[in-house]
Amino acid sequence: MALTFAELPLRSLTIEALHAHGFLAPFAIQEMVLPIALADGDVIGQAKTGTGKTLAFGIPVIERVIAPHDVEWESFEKKGLPQVLIVVPTRELCTQVTRDIEELAANRGIRTLAVYGGRAFEPQIEALQSGVEIVVGTPGRLLDLSRQGQLKLKEVSRLVLDEADEMLDLGFLPDVEKILASTPNRAQTMLFSATMPGDIIALARRFMNQPIHIRTQDSEDEGAVVTRIAQHVLRAHAMDKIEMLARILQANGRGPTMVFCRTKRTAQKTAEDLLERGFKAAPIHGDLGQGAREKALSDFKAGTSDVLVATDVAARGIDIDGITHVINYQCPEDEKTYVHRIGRTARAGAHGIAVTFVDWDELARWKMINTVLELGLAEPEETYSSSEHLYKALDIPAGSTGRMVKAKPVTKTDSQSVSRASSKPTSRVENQRDKRAVQVKKDVPKPKTERSRVRTKKFKES
Repeated sequence: MALTFAELPLRSLTIEALHAHGFLAPFAIQEMVLPIALADGDVIGQAKTGTGKTLAFGIPVIERVIAPHDVEWESFEKKGLPQVLIVVPTRELCTQVTRDIEELAANRGIRTLAVYGGRAFEPQIEALQSGVEIVVGTPGRLLDLSRQGQLKLKEVSRLVLDEADEMLDLGFLPDVEKILASTPNRAQTMLFSATMPGDIIALARRFMNQPIHIRTQDSEDEGAVVTRIAQHVLRAHAMDKIEMLARILQANGRGPTMVFCRTKRTAQKTAEDLLERGFKAAPIHGDLGQGAREKALSDFKAGTSDVLVATDVAARGIDIDGITHVINYQCPEDEKTYVHRIGRTARAGAHGIAVTFVDWDELARWKMINTVLELGLAEPEETYSSSEHLYKALDIPAGSTGRMVKAKPVTKTDSQSVSRASSKPTSRVENQRDKRAVQVKKDVPKPKTERSRVRTKKFKES
């Protein structure tokens, strides 16, 4: 019989909040982590993306917080100072984790604050001064507020590093070490990661107290990529990619879709091309301001747009249920990026489809990814937007084209008309007439003007 949250030693208010949001039984990572974390043990949790890691650390830290609605609050000496610190690599993941924590903690009056760059300092400082129990933040902004004396970390008793492998990939290790060194009164440290590189092991040995390494693996799913994702790899040509993408987006059963690009420029252009073709697409990448990035995410979650074109860094931490397709418009750099990208689909037990475009110069990179992950996929088949096997494999309706709307006709602007008129070739007669006019102008004598000499200086007579 499966374990339920009601059977775990949790506060009644926590169980009520879990049930209110549809969480009745823990996932595998939660079931294994909770007994150790609730007993204040240090934990290294390793599990695939989309398996419920946020609640695995969120529930234990909420349980240990002394909140304004608790009986112990009256005698609590550290009112208003952060008791829990959760460090994440990106702004998007910061807001996602904050929202998940707030859903479970609001009924006890626990105040949670998201702290990240790209936003003004003042509102975050005001919230800290008013009092906060749980802080979720990115390393750079956390350190900035700490140096200013606005974020006091000395009373933090629970510290969590989420997506630690991505954090180290983004070069945050020195900042993370400073944050860990700034929390001397930690009673518990938890670290969660999809992979376990050497840097994480070294970090654990230096800053954690005999951590227990928990690694979950589905009994029927031993690979790095979950078997619920149907993977398709196509050898595509650069000039035909946008046409192929547009036709895939018309596949039967296609729901919210994420399209991944390696560069910010490609992400922006691809989104613009899709919009021009009539698709509800939005870009998200590092060149966009934080407000634009948040709007793109909120529109995608609300269904205003159903295609999110993203770069890898901007997409980290995007946790949205119901994504049916992930399309690698540009081949990932390595196997970790591939796992991260396609892990946006088939979350929480669902199924999904992943499509990867591989250009001629990317075949060696794809072969390495295929070998390292032991995917066992065949050599990418040369594919065009008109290929019959593309329609069949991805269930694209016959007759689909690369457009949902007709292309807009090109209209001449006034400046174009003027420039074209000015560049229009002239006839031989016109040229001769212009030459004669110039010659006549030269032959006309200029009018003579009288000139008189004025002595301005007197000279002495010798």
